[in-house]
Formats: sequence, C-alpha cells, structure tokens
Amino acid sequence: MFINGKWKEAQNGAKFDVLNPATGEVISSVADAGSQDISAAIEAADKAFPVWSSLTAYQRSHYLYTAWKIMMDKKEDLARVMTMEQGKPLVAARNEVQYGADFLLWFAEEAKRVYGQTIPSARPDQRFIVLKQPIGVVGAVTPWNYPVSMITRKLAPALAAGCTVVLKPAEATPLCAMEMFKIFEEAQIPAGVINLVTAFDPKPVGDEFVSNPIIRKLTFTGSTKVGKMLASKAAQHMKKISLELGGHAPFIVYDDADPIHAAKGAVLVKFLNTGQACISPNRIFVPRHMVDDFTQEFTKRVNAMKAGNGMDKGVRIGPLVGPDAIAKVENQVKDALEKGAQLITGGTRLTDSPLENGFFYAPTVLSNVTKDMLIFREETFGPVAPIIAYDPEDDVIEMANDTVYGLAAYVYTKSTSRAMNAFERLKFGIIGINDINPTSAAAPFGGMKESGIGREGAKEGINEYLETKLGGFSI
Repeated sequence: MFINGKWKEAQNGAKFDVLNPATGEVISSVADAGSQDISAAIEAADKAFPVWSSLTAYQRSHYLYTAWKIMMDKKEDLARVMTMEQGKPLVAARNEVQYGADFLLWFAEEAKRVYGQTIPSARPDQRFIVLKQPIGVVGAVTPWNYPVSMITRKLAPALAAGCTVVLKPAEATPLCAMEMFKIFEEAQIPAGVINLVTAFDPKPVGDEFVSNPIIRKLTFTGSTKVGKMLASKAAQHMKKISLELGGHAPFIVYDDADPIHAAKGAVLVKFLNTGQACISPNRIFVPRHMVDDFTQEFTKRVNAMKAGNGMDKGVRIGPLVGPDAIAKVENQVKDALEKGAQLITGGTRLTDSPLENGFFYAPTVLSNVTKDMLIFREETFGPVAPIIAYDPEDDVIEMANDTVYGLAAYVYTKSTSRAMNAFERLKFGIIGINDINPTSAAAPFGGMKESGIGREGAKEGINEYLETKLGGFSI
C-alpha cells in the first residue's frame, strides 16, 4: 500500500493473491489492509489537506502535467500489466492507458479554471462574492473492468480541485493501481496527498469511508446494489457522493439506417472489453424487416473474433473477470433459451486448450429475445448480444426506456429529426448517435435513474470536488 508517501505492507502482515483471469495463475500477492491501515491512510490525507489545498492552481496543475508525461512514457508497461491482471487484449489496454492519461492532461488545465463569481446586490452597501473551495478528503473506490482510467478519472479532478484522496482499487486489479501510484510518486506529489489501500474484502474500507467524519466526499464506480448501500450510509453523515453504477444500454437501429453499417458498430461496442463495460449495449433493437440482414452481418463479425490470452496477437475476446461472471452469463443465456430465444452462435464456456484454466465464454448472439427474459432486464456484463425485433407500430424509444438504468444508449439513423427526437426522449445520460464512442475526458460521463449520481470528466467532473461558499460584504 502507499500511505503518507511510503510503500507499506499491512500492519497485521495479511496478503491476498492476484490472479491472471486468462490462465488462472497467481501472478502476485499484495497487502490486505486492516482497520489500522485504513485509518492511517485517512489520517495522512487529512494531515496533507491544508497544505495541498493552499497551493495555487498552477502548482497543482504542474503536478498533474508531470504525472501525465510520466504515464505516457510508461504506456506500454502499464498496458502489459493491465492485460496480465485484467485480461483485456493488449490493443485495448493501450487504448485505456491513453484514455486514462487524457484525464490527467485535461484536469491539469481545468485546475486553472475554477472560477468564482460576483453577484450584484439590491443594497448599495453590500457585495456578494462566491468562492469555490475543495471539499476535503475524498474516499475513492474504482472497478476492475477499467483499472487504470477509472483511477485518473477520479484522482485527477480531485487533485486539481485541491482535495486529498484515499483510493481503494478493486480487489481483482490492485497491481494496476500500484503502477499508477508509482507514477504519482515519481511525479513527486507530496506525501499524504494520495494514498492507496488494497484490500480483498471491500466492505471494511467502504464502511470507513461512509462513517469516518474526515471523509467529506465519496466517489464510487461499481454495481448499483453496492452504490445504493453506500449512498444510504453516506446520507446519514451528509457526505457528498458521486456514483457511476450499472447500465443496460439500448442500441436502436432505425429503418432508414444501413443494417450492415449498424451491425459493424454494434459488434464493436457490444464486445468492448468482452462486454464488461457499463456502456456496453444490452438490448439491440432492430426493425423486423431488417433483422435477418442485421443478424447475418452481426454474427459474421462475431464469429471472426478470436478468444484467448490478451497478450496473444489477434485476440479480440479476453476472459471474464472470474467464476461468478461466468455463472451470471450462463444463467442469462439458459433463461433466454428456455423462454424461446434462438441461439445464433456461441452459448458455451470455452474450455479447449489453452483456455481451459481461464474464465472464457464464447461470444454469443441471441435472437427472438422478449421482455420476460432476464437478459432483457438485467445487466449482462459479458459477451452476449440479445437482438430484439420491433414492428413499425412499436414505440422503440419507449421500449428502450423500459429499464431502471439510464447510463448509455445508441441510435443509428440517417434522419436528423429522428436523431434529435431520440436524443431528447431517451432517458440516458450518454447518447451515441451513429457513434459508438461518445466518451472523452472533455465530455461529462454519468447516468440517470439507478445508473448513478453526478458526472465525471469535463468541467462537471471538477465541480464534484468543490464546495460553493458565499460571502456577503457590507462596505
């Protein structure tokens, strides 16, 4: 762990193993934090806050810019650690490192754009001044599916705003977090400003984050179930929170779209990170008269995807994160087939050599998917694409909105008016119109409904770490 500027083992000596999901092999053992370690990290962040928050925005910007340069120099090394620990193909890992570095660069600049305000008063002897100040110590929890970029997406705006941070990475991917903290250490970010706590059981860390009065802000990316629990506990202490939770993205193909072009885009975004992305499409709506052409092209592209160890050349489909992920996918596919869905391709765990010890599931396409199936309601987080045919009289936007989630949605159409109508009516925080990558460090990322609270990235991202203070001056 990295606490108060120093690398440390757990005070009780405990460790836990880190596995390569492609091979099942133990690749490292890391510190398993106890309550004393968590408290020490929070105290270090609290002690460092007064000095860090009093630095000028330009000084904090310099640290972030330095970290960005180091991260770019170490891009290949970071990508290889990610592929080994998380499983995604090396090409995808490189893309994620670049995306993660973008947040450091963006917020290095945004640090200098935290502006106050003056407000006219009705009284001639009064002046109003609004000041933006850092909220305090931040507790951050990051996921395993994007183990590098989710760190910078949280830490960069927090540090730019003047906050100090305690980070708990996912127990499946602590090595990526350790490599990132080595970069921050090399950038000479002062002791205590950033602290890393690794733990196999996330509950004690989460409980301390929501109950310790020193922590004034909690930022979490993960499941909706855990996010709700953290939000309810944080509310008891009136902590500010931002939550990026589950998704159940619709992918809408209109009848004026090119089904071949739409199928190409749908495959690319559906099987991004082996389907283990919260913005991954979970329901693909296609006009009934186009569904055969769409499905044929979609399936052809899926069947061309090679599954395997992400270090191997040409691999497009990596492993799932573990046995629970395999079980969830298998259960959804089984339920769909029992209720009348048609299996077009895939539908099985991959156990042939050399994949037998990893957590691989064949990229799968299902047709004839209906509302009564689990896969229509539950986030899959795996390589299964359910195709749903709709008729001209159906309100496809209403069908797409029929979910408790509201993170991302996708629309393919050649009509500007249809695109604008869908953009306005869809109840999702991120809409890709003929675009399968509607994300950037410069753009706000976040969801509606049970997909979360708050936004990351863009100017909204730094606002999540700031308090608004009003001064009324009588002169």
